[in-house]
Amino acid sequence: MHNNKLEHKLKNRHLQMIALGGVIGTGLFFGSGKSIHLTGPSIILSYLLGGIVIYIILRALGEMTVHEPCSGSFSQYAHTYIGNCAGFISGWSAWFQYTIVCMAELTAVTVFFDYFIPGIPHWILCTFILLFFAGINLINIKIFGEFEFWFAGIKVVVIVLMLAFSAYLILYRHGINPDINQYTHPNLLFAGGYKGFAISFVIVVFSFGGSEFVSIAAGEAENPQKNVPTAINGVIIRILLFYILTMLAIILLYPYQKLSANISPFVDVFRKIGFTTAAGIMNAVAITAALSSFNSCLYAGSRMLFSLSQNGFASKHLSSIKNNNSIPRKAILFTAAAVSLVILINYIFPENAIMYLLTATTGSILIVWMMILVTQMTFRKTMITRSIKLKYKLILFPYSNIFAMLMLIIVMVIMTQMDDMRISVMVAPMWLFALVVFYILNKKFNNTNISNKHEL
Repeated sequence: MHNNKLEHKLKNRHLQMIALGGVIGTGLFFGSGKSIHLTGPSIILSYLLGGIVIYIILRALGEMTVHEPCSGSFSQYAHTYIGNCAGFISGWSAWFQYTIVCMAELTAVTVFFDYFIPGIPHWILCTFILLFFAGINLINIKIFGEFEFWFAGIKVVVIVLMLAFSAYLILYRHGINPDINQYTHPNLLFAGGYKGFAISFVIVVFSFGGSEFVSIAAGEAENPQKNVPTAINGVIIRILLFYILTMLAIILLYPYQKLSANISPFVDVFRKIGFTTAAGIMNAVAITAALSSFNSCLYAGSRMLFSLSQNGFASKHLSSIKNNNSIPRKAILFTAAAVSLVILINYIFPENAIMYLLTATTGSILIVWMMILVTQMTFRKTMITRSIKLKYKLILFPYSNIFAMLMLIIVMVIMTQMDDMRISVMVAPMWLFALVVFYILNKKFNNTNISNKHEL
């Protein structure tokens, strides 16, 4: 592996919060409002099913990560166990995904800021935030880890307090939601029918994007063989608890049909039941959640680019480390420069920027997750052939792997029936074709002939 220049300074608590920072962001605080409207109380079932799929993907990735931790993560594993082209496709798809999600999180922050200070041009806020967080990433990995730990920790603590406050209101403020006794009726439980549930499931699945950050961070973690399984098992339980319990609190506190699908349901529900202070606090937490997610995405994108460079799939200058802190400075700056396009996007499309960005990234998320599952099957076959015993395994293999693949295919089929998502499914094959062409050109002009390193 080529990650020997990166320092192993991230502790288990850093890994936990980096993974949480990546997944508890705009998807929970912004996208969940639309999901609730689509399917009603059955949103709980949607998150449970989506959580199972993501856990299988995380566990499959964790199996490979514990065996050989590296910042290239699934891109490096695809390169090693499937082939160079697979590593190229998964690596660049991931970098594109993280870059676009960075843009989406930045845009979400500006939308949340409108609650407090309306009228500030979104592109100005985007510029300031991008410069600040790029600076955080450029200092050293330990500072980044501490910053993300405390930043992500804020949203975790406040969500717990919000759940406790919601439980108090539900138990002792009777009549706060007159529809609560009717939620078991099929017409309300599955408010949008099977189609509404299916569409909400797609949105829910994509809200878990970023869970794989824990594997990327393993390349700079202390004792990854011990801490990665702990982080994966702990994070997925916390994510399910946070998502399911927060959704339950929202639909129990107020008739979900009367909530707005265009703002954070956390803010909307407290505002409508008369707790404007709590609404303001939740909006502030939504800002920290989006910033934390942005910070994690910028980190993950730069490390993926660093790995691509080391494997000859990007300019070799992007993997150079000349400073004393073992930070891939050029990879960070390149990724930040790509993210800066969000300033122009917010200047041109201030109203629709976030929807365009979230739509653009869905295809790449599917490619990355599917590649993880395919790579893990090839990896396990290699381990069996070599009689290598693994310390951490995907449970119920290969059935769990096949189940997750089928669910991702179902997600893709449902997307073809959604106006906002249909274009993502249409663009995905063109994206894959373009990457294959770029891989061939890269190999031809750079004379890249990197052998698959099956000595892992």
